[in-house]
Amino acid sequence: MKYDNLILEKKEYAYLKRILDVSGYSESSEIQKSIIKLNEELKEARVLKEDEMPEDVVRFNSKVSIVSDQGWEKTIQVVIPSERNLQQNKISILTPMGAALFGYATGDPVVWDFPTGKQHLTITAVEQQENSKGIDVLL
Repeated sequence: MKYDNLILEKKEYAYLKRILDVSGYSESSEIQKSIIKLNEELKEARVLKEDEMPEDVVRFNSKVSIVSDQGWEKTIQVVIPSERNLQQNKISILTPMGAALFGYATGDPVVWDFPTGKQHLTITAVEQQENSKGIDVLL
């Protein structure tokens, strides 16, 4: 892992903790597992101010390019739950994929349990978008 721990911006960390707290009652066992694992990783996360955030870290609204050890490639955008849209490749932070990538950086290998089984991914690029969209009003 490039930065040794997950890296999160202070407001995004507070918002993420809040949505994880209220989302812990999902009926999906895969989402439950992802929420539990992400909560565990957050215990060791480095929380930084906006101006200290590295550009290559996956955040809310980041466009993330990934490659799987199975050979497929994909670019997705990690978003708050209300912004999810599979047709536009906008993946909620509460999905296994969103939870797996959040806080990691370009070049990081990511191993996560998905509904199809354990996947080995590598983040090949992170492009920052408007980060705080919808977050400031929710805090």
